Amino acid sequence: MNRFDLKLREWGQYPLTAVDTATVQVNLGLVCNQNCRHCHVGAGPDRPETMTWETMEAVLAGCRTLAPDRVDLTGGAPELNPYFRRLIRELRGLKHRVQVRTNLTALLGPDCDDLPDFFREHRIELVASLPCYTVENVEAQRGRGVHVRSIEALRRLNAVGYGDADSLPLDLVYNPGGPFLPPPQSALETDYRDVLRNEYGVFFSRLLTITNMPVGRFQQELDRQGGGETYRRLLEENFNADTLDGLMCRHQVNIGWDGTLFDCDFNLALGLPVQLNGPAHIARADLTKLAGRRIVTDKHCFGCTAGCGSSCGGALTKGQTSCRE
Repeated sequence: MNRFDLKLREWGQYPLTAVDTATVQVNLGLVCNQNCRHCHVGAGPDRPETMTWETMEAVLAGCRTLAPDRVDLTGGAPELNPYFRRLIRELRGLKHRVQVRTNLTALLGPDCDDLPDFFREHRIELVASLPCYTVENVEAQRGRGVHVRSIEALRRLNAVGYGDADSLPLDLVYNPGGPFLPPPQSALETDYRDVLRNEYGVFFSRLLTITNMPVGRFQQELDRQGGGETYRRLLEENFNADTLDGLMCRHQVNIGWDGTLFDCDFNLALGLPVQLNGPAHIARADLTKLAGRRIVTDKHCFGCTAGCGSSCGGALTKGQTSCRE
């Protein structure tokens, strides 16, 4: 039994089980136009892993069976998958709500100029990564010139109707620039809104704060600096039992670029597929067993339960006292 399971047992919550599959999250591949220092899946321009159309057809069949509230497309940069638009058209034809996670700069690529209009046409909900509102912090994480290009992409999205209170949703994602927990989401959202509006003339719907997970490149960076164990201890010491009901793994299934099923994108990065007592692939799994399955956990799971909690939808609790560094 790992340390996270021991903590769950202490709180009478062991084992952790899935409640439903309200969200189907689909990783379209690890190809990305950026090489972010904190990327848990290690995506980048040199990664070849890409979901094929054959696998996407299995995803579509799975969505017909599961009938999720939302299909969440991620990567890498999902926009760079050659079947990206085709998949969205099929999903919308099936009446699914579709959400796309974008790094913003991918929208400025030579084959992506049409995407803001395409997103508007198909009523796609957007979640955009902008790890800080300052140039220095964004470039430290994501590379030179990323901040200015991100702002340009936000302006293009605003121009077609994204981000206003009464328009299509455009949520931004913050993650810390180092080994500490995010500040309270509501207070940081106010800062983002003021700076982006006053200095750049751009606007958005909501801010989502996400904790850096001790996985992938972020873990490698921690280990190089000798801070891996200190950060893992910070997460464990800030365990918050109030986050357990809302953990994303309990309400979604993640489909990897090759069709393998995972409880979350972090388990994908670690190669920890779902446990179904049978095939863990979207084309062959018994999807009726996803609800109620036992979640595969390990010490990285403390990242989702620390402080105010963390998920693909942002913080899990509103309390500020739990969000200490």
